[in-house]
Amino acid sequence: MKRLAGFSALALIVSSTSGCGWFWGENGYFRDRGSDYLEARQTAPMQLPADVQAKRLDPLLPVPAQVASSTETSGKFDVPRPQGLQVRADEREFSLQRSGDSRWVVAQRVPAEVWPLARQFFEDNGFRIANERPQVGEFTTSWQRFDELSTGMASRLSSRVSGVAPDAETRVRVRIEPGVQRNTSEVFVTSAERPAGSTADVDFASRSGNASLEAALLDEMLVSMARGVEQGGSVSLLAARDFDAPSRVSLSEDGNGNPVLNLGADFDRAWSGVGRSLELGDVRVDDLNRSLGLYYINMAEGAQVNEEKPGFFGRLFGSAPSKEEIEARAERYQVRLTPVGDGVQVTVEKDLNTIAPADVSRRVLSLIQDNLG
Repeated sequence: MKRLAGFSALALIVSSTSGCGWFWGENGYFRDRGSDYLEARQTAPMQLPADVQAKRLDPLLPVPAQVASSTETSGKFDVPRPQGLQVRADEREFSLQRSGDSRWVVAQRVPAEVWPLARQFFEDNGFRIANERPQVGEFTTSWQRFDELSTGMASRLSSRVSGVAPDAETRVRVRIEPGVQRNTSEVFVTSAERPAGSTADVDFASRSGNASLEAALLDEMLVSMARGVEQGGSVSLLAARDFDAPSRVSLSEDGNGNPVLNLGADFDRAWSGVGRSLELGDVRVDDLNRSLGLYYINMAEGAQVNEEKPGFFGRLFGSAPSKEEIEARAERYQVRLTPVGDGVQVTVEKDLNTIAPADVSRRVLSLIQDNLG
């Protein structure tokens, strides 16, 4: 302890008698070196013997010409901000899937983002949009011959598509559905054909009209979507607002007086809409099981998860809640979606065999209802 006290006293005496010049200031050890590069100058490149073969090496950190040649530069230099990086779309965002004779495009994006990309592809290639319903993710084109399309598209379809008469008319239906995984979409293309001169309104087949035509369109659309994202794709606000919004939403009670939310939508759109509503309502979804129609929620925690770990003082004084504390205050319930007729019923359960209290069910279902649409 005496030696430590002695060194401390010596350091105090030195710092008080000699001032701060040894450490700080222009000549100090801890001086500001931020502007030293202003004095840097380029030197001649290294000269190698004539009989030595060497690959040219470009300097990693060349001194800017205006700095090297400037003789009047003084003071600090404001370093310009770097240019933004050119972010390229991940090619895996869009992929072609096959199952037997069926083909479709899977996009790692929500339907609202895929809708404008798909629609733009058909418009750019000469297809006329006859009918569109963004609230259900579907649009159809008019009856057209191949020679009415853009020159490039007509040529590519003529070389790839078989079984279509030169003067026959075709139309296409494009359907964009929520994918099996959250925040994904599946794009299906179905075609119909009628003879030249016919005015019959031929309906679309249940699965495929012309497999080669649909395959060609999916291939072309896949490339177009990836290119559109690279160039900065837009989002359809109409589709984002209305895509998974049920046509009818009503909060009622079942025969036992338990609250039930009735959605006028198929299961896919009801599932997507309920998930989006829980997120907008700041409800934590701990897990989900689409095949069972279950969202496992925790009402005690918000939907936004703070990924930042607590700092030193947070860990020291225990400001971050422990797992035991989070578990102790948890309010876990199950939101169940059950297809009933042409719609879906949403209920809240405490567990597999227990209905949640009526006040909790009404609070959760009202929150979902408020955030739908």
